[in-house]
Amino acid sequence: MKHLLLATLAIASVAMLSAQPQMSWDEARKQADVLLSRLTIEEKTEMTHGYNKFFLPGAPEKGIPYIYTADASAGVRINTSLPDKSMVKLPEKTTQFPATIMLASTFDPELSYEYGKAVGEEARMSGVGILLGPGMNIYRQSQCGRNFEYLGEDPYLASRFVEQYVRGMQSTGTMACIKHFLCNNTEFYRRRSNSVVDERAIMEIYTPAFRAGIAADAGSLMTSYNQLNGEYTGQSKAVITDLLRGCFGFEGLVMSDWESVYDWKKIILSGQNVEMPGIQHKYYLKKSPADLIAEGEITESDLDNMLRPMLAACIRFGLYDRYNNGRQYAPELEANMPEHCATAYRVAAEGTVLLTNNGILPLSADHKILLTGRWATKVPHGGGSSKVKGYDHVTFADALKAKFGDKVSVVAKPTAEQLQNADVVICATGTYDSEGTERPFAMEKKDEASVRLAVKSNPNTIVVVNSGSAVDMSAWADKAAAILYGWYPGQNGYQAICDIITGVINPSGKLPMTIERSFADSPARDYLPSVARLDKAVGNPNEKFFYPFTFDIHYTESVLVGYRWYDTKGIKPLFPFGFGLSYTSFELSNPKILSRGKVKTITADKPLKIAIEVRNTGSREGSEVVQLYVSESKPTVLRPKKELKAFRKVTLAPNEKKVVVFELDRSALAFWNDTTHDWQVNAGDYTVSLGTSAANIVAELPIQAL
Repeated sequence: MKHLLLATLAIASVAMLSAQPQMSWDEARKQADVLLSRLTIEEKTEMTHGYNKFFLPGAPEKGIPYIYTADASAGVRINTSLPDKSMVKLPEKTTQFPATIMLASTFDPELSYEYGKAVGEEARMSGVGILLGPGMNIYRQSQCGRNFEYLGEDPYLASRFVEQYVRGMQSTGTMACIKHFLCNNTEFYRRRSNSVVDERAIMEIYTPAFRAGIAADAGSLMTSYNQLNGEYTGQSKAVITDLLRGCFGFEGLVMSDWESVYDWKKIILSGQNVEMPGIQHKYYLKKSPADLIAEGEITESDLDNMLRPMLAACIRFGLYDRYNNGRQYAPELEANMPEHCATAYRVAAEGTVLLTNNGILPLSADHKILLTGRWATKVPHGGGSSKVKGYDHVTFADALKAKFGDKVSVVAKPTAEQLQNADVVICATGTYDSEGTERPFAMEKKDEASVRLAVKSNPNTIVVVNSGSAVDMSAWADKAAAILYGWYPGQNGYQAICDIITGVINPSGKLPMTIERSFADSPARDYLPSVARLDKAVGNPNEKFFYPFTFDIHYTESVLVGYRWYDTKGIKPLFPFGFGLSYTSFELSNPKILSRGKVKTITADKPLKIAIEVRNTGSREGSEVVQLYVSESKPTVLRPKKELKAFRKVTLAPNEKKVVVFELDRSALAFWNDTTHDWQVNAGDYTVSLGTSAANIVAELPIQAL
């Protein structure tokens, strides 16, 4: 019967490893309607919520299998918490990739495609139909425990990585689920927070990455835990139907984050397609869909409208066909895991950021090294849903001993005398960040004390910071011989960091966010409720009960997020957005407008081409990131001093030069008009700024818009 039904439905088959789906959304919805016509109203009410904690709902006897979803952001998390583990064959291992904020630090979107493809292949190998990522919430403030899962503070940068990640992942036949929509920028009692955000900030800062994921044909999207302007996003018609579907044209599956919605009538009528995980917590989900039907508060047509996008997405991506025919697993892809491991290494190699260097790096092989710090003998990683176990781990101690042999000593709590007697001290410090947790800008006292003692005792101290976002380094940044930001670098990332320290690799990472001198400088410095204390990392167990009230987070900085804030307010950060050193040097020169001779005007149909020459003026091969920013001379509304609108990573041999060409269209000059509710470009004068960080602008060119 099932096979006859599938034949009747003519659900399009996909190859074992399919590229992006070829079926149109219209055709997928037609096939979804045929499925809906086969379901009873009781079956439809059961399909409004998830199944077995991590499965989309199904009706297997009607040809609708349960589809397995898995957590992401550092690879595929092997889920051992399923109530019914027999529903999936859990893999023995998956690759622990660097955190995606380290991916953003590479400033190489092509690498994002390879990262997404590798993770997508491991999802296919593991029977995962939908991977719950990538995450793309904007890094608004450094204390958010989930920043490591995201792609930094700039919407343009995040957008370029999201679109490539989605395309890479979905090229394997794994559906991407872009998350968390919308304005989920803190983990402090996230179910109790209400993000109060103006329309301009929503459109200019917090939604561009989602729009890029939608444009890349992401099949699904997850709403967030927080309220936005007074309503939980997962049950908000304004967020899902009006903004996401109406304004942005998203046609795919929308799912709630786990236990993040509270009112079944609102859920069903909001445009939400499935409540996850489907464990019926009666203490907060009042009136079931069956109750609402019985009482006439919703209709069967409302259920159809809710379920149709979920069914259509699974049909369009071939998931139902794949699962019904026993082809959800692709064990042959395990042969690609060495390639995935190489991708993880490359992300760590290109994403490590050299912040300071007094000439101590790269290290020669004749040094006696004392290694200490919280991450010296453990592979750094974040916690929560992004925690991936990995395999064949390389610790910092392992990597250094492979290079320096018995010249490396590992001391957990060295004395001042031990530190003084070492040729070089390497302190692997940082934080442990996690979903559901907010942590202070300052490191834990013992870690801060360890660094301070090291730099005080030995001027040849190299500090390697492993964290998911910025930490307070103001007390010792100018005292360390070198500082490397190594993020959470994955299972073999310390091998890459060691190769940077020894000069095998020339560092090329750039900061995807600003590192402030003090959290008091942050645009979000007052985001916590007045009664909150953040002296140490604060977790949120059973947060829906134990935090006594909903609190507002006012995004008073509006569009001035990250470097936009520091630039416009004239606040000097410790390290600026886009910053990162190299072992070689570069020179940018000869900026010019290439389009139409000397005409410097952008019109609706005629973009400008802008060129600048980059030369490697040092003695070794290296990579530089040329960054292009735009500013309006006489804005009619509050606008940042400058905004990133293009970037290019270029690799050069010693004395080699290349001309980098950017094409700038009129949309790069636009701001969101919250009166007309549309994008607007003012006629007049603008400036194009070119440089290697937000604080290092080496050339400016005047342009005009008609």
